[in-house]
Amino acid sequence: MQYALRSAPGVMMPELSAAFARDAVAVSALVGLYYYTYALFSIVVGAAIDRLGGKAVIPVSIVLVAAGAVLFGLGRAEAAQIGRLLQGAGSACAFIGATYLATRGFPPRHLATAIGFTQCFGMLGGAAGQLAVGRMIHSVITWQQFWWISGLGILAIAVLILVAIPKEHEGTAAPQGSWLAMFAPYRTVLANPQSYLCGFCAGLLFLPTTIGDMMWGMPFLRNGLHVSYAEAVSRASTVPLGWVIGCPLLGYLADRMGRRKPVLIAGALLMLVSCAGIFFLPAGVVPRYVLGLSLGIGSGAAMLPYTVIKEVNPDNVKGSATGAINFLVFTFSACLTPLYGKLLAHISSGSAINMAGFRAGGTWLLGGIALAIVLALFLRETGPRARVTK
Repeated sequence: MQYALRSAPGVMMPELSAAFARDAVAVSALVGLYYYTYALFSIVVGAAIDRLGGKAVIPVSIVLVAAGAVLFGLGRAEAAQIGRLLQGAGSACAFIGATYLATRGFPPRHLATAIGFTQCFGMLGGAAGQLAVGRMIHSVITWQQFWWISGLGILAIAVLILVAIPKEHEGTAAPQGSWLAMFAPYRTVLANPQSYLCGFCAGLLFLPTTIGDMMWGMPFLRNGLHVSYAEAVSRASTVPLGWVIGCPLLGYLADRMGRRKPVLIAGALLMLVSCAGIFFLPAGVVPRYVLGLSLGIGSGAAMLPYTVIKEVNPDNVKGSATGAINFLVFTFSACLTPLYGKLLAHISSGSAINMAGFRAGGTWLLGGIALAIVLALFLRETGPRARVTK
């Protein structure tokens, strides 16, 4: 659900621009507020889960997302800003909470596969946030009703999660010391240079989806390639659908091979080739949907650093390790979302953004993927086969 809410604004940009009386660049900045609180609360949630356990933290976070969805649907800019901040704050717990439970419910040899399937379901929501929502708001419900209905559905999920998480998944130790002490595990995580490599690598690999597809995919397809709205929705949704395939597939391959780095680099190379094709190949050279799907499949590599950071840090700080990498990853998105919009506006000199402008902006995304590949070379191999070899 949090991935659906993250990607849904991309298919309702004209409606949001009209409701908030702002242009596409300003709306993208408003929508991008999500990433500020997502990044910040990743630190808080990771520490809180390590201290209190999932049953005490996850349902509260889900309620924040529900409240944020309702506020966003009110149609007023001020309420939407607060709502988007609440959505980001609560959504920070989604992946951290899921991986926290996965690390306690699956053996270590299947950890990358479990995390891959977690992200698979998340990106299925991301695809629905584009494909299904894009069609619904033009035929079944209004864009505001989508947010209200989502809020009610997410509130129901909070109740189900509260009931479903068994007590044995709660924190094993009683809280000790002050509340500030719960951030102590971050000293271990952040003192490890490998943690930064994981965060920077994953953060760069996320940008083509969080910014390139979820934020600017529809404007690129509509104004750059001049396709119809219905086709643009379908083509933009192939990227998260590719994640649905790529996340469990690359996770499985990394577990099967017993190594993380070769699969990570191969996925990033597939992203690089696919992204270059999307921006620079003439229309019709490659069948529709193929490049978007392959970009999404390759993007599954962005989840492998989440496995690595858990394996390069002690077992007692796994929640904080996920919080740290989420903070680093979405700090990239929080800072670069408005900058990317301003870059496109600067390139277009205030006029409508055309294909040349999107291509110029896309070179920066390609450079980020290339840098991620370089950083991946310096990661320590943590797969089971590497540990056996040592």
